Amino acid sequence: MLNVGVIGTGMIGQDHIRRMTTVLSGVAVTAVSDVDSAIAAEVGARIGATVHPAGGDVVGDPNVDAVLVCSWGPTHEQYVLAAIAAGKPVFCEKPLATTQEACLRIVEAEVAYGSRLVQVGYMRRFDFAYRQLKLTLDSGEIGSPLMMHCAHRNASVPPFYQKEMAITDTAVHEIDMVRWMFGGEIAAARVLVPKKSRNGGALQDPLLLILEMDDGVIVDVELSVNIRYGYDIRGEIVGEDGTAALGSLSPLEIRTAKQLITPVPADWRERFLQAYDVEIQEWVHAISLGGQPLGPTSWDGYAAAVVSDAAVKALQTGERIPVTLAERPKLYETEVAA
Repeated sequence: MLNVGVIGTGMIGQDHIRRMTTVLSGVAVTAVSDVDSAIAAEVGARIGATVHPAGGDVVGDPNVDAVLVCSWGPTHEQYVLAAIAAGKPVFCEKPLATTQEACLRIVEAEVAYGSRLVQVGYMRRFDFAYRQLKLTLDSGEIGSPLMMHCAHRNASVPPFYQKEMAITDTAVHEIDMVRWMFGGEIAAARVLVPKKSRNGGALQDPLLLILEMDDGVIVDVELSVNIRYGYDIRGEIVGEDGTAALGSLSPLEIRTAKQLITPVPADWRERFLQAYDVEIQEWVHAISLGGQPLGPTSWDGYAAAVVSDAAVKALQTGERIPVTLAERPKLYETEVAA
């Protein structure tokens, strides 16, 4: 049984706690903490976990084998570094850290430790549809890839959402996904600004992000974050000999009153529910068997931050912005399954 301590008991933290206590196997939540002590106390009492006043205390708890970080983004670096120093595997929800410099410090700490401890929460790699798309691509059935068309559509976003968040909070999932999908790095980013939607308020919505892979593949990502009708994630790869695309939005079709209705997910929790389950179960399984996570790495978190910064600069300037990464450490050279 893997004993996990959870730092951050907000929405995503509580969802992971529900997952680990009611859905998954081989895992127990033994400690929690949150900046809101009342919420942490309520969650801890409900599941029988120790409630700590601070995240560092969760890391240091002798009854915690591994740590799950779901706190506010600016605290991620602190807790991930603490887990590395303690030699404990740590799953960190995205972002790994809020700056590329902070991400690089985590990479350097993990390299100094000598083996992988960190996994970053990019759940699309664990989604059945995306995994099938990658299997098809890797099989060679559609030939060498040339382009990929993506769409990331939200029904709405909260009032605190700023225009740069279309890159750093929304498109970052596609940024990580295409690096994994094509097995390469992103070389440059551009952002095109279409006609503004009346639903966007003060935001420039939608946006079109253009990513150039280092082997010449071009990826376009439509970002529409106030499209009203639902949460719609799309992806199609164009190859030399054919195409492959993500399938239907819903496993359900409704036929009534001369209509065929395919329900659209309301939000990311509905669309990627099973991907989150698989993501955490595989993390638990990998650590329990081999002591090392196999999903997205600290390097993946760092690379996503660098590309995001380049895309934000492209949005601000209207220019094509090259992506420059540090030298990739040998620790991250081996490709992993997820």
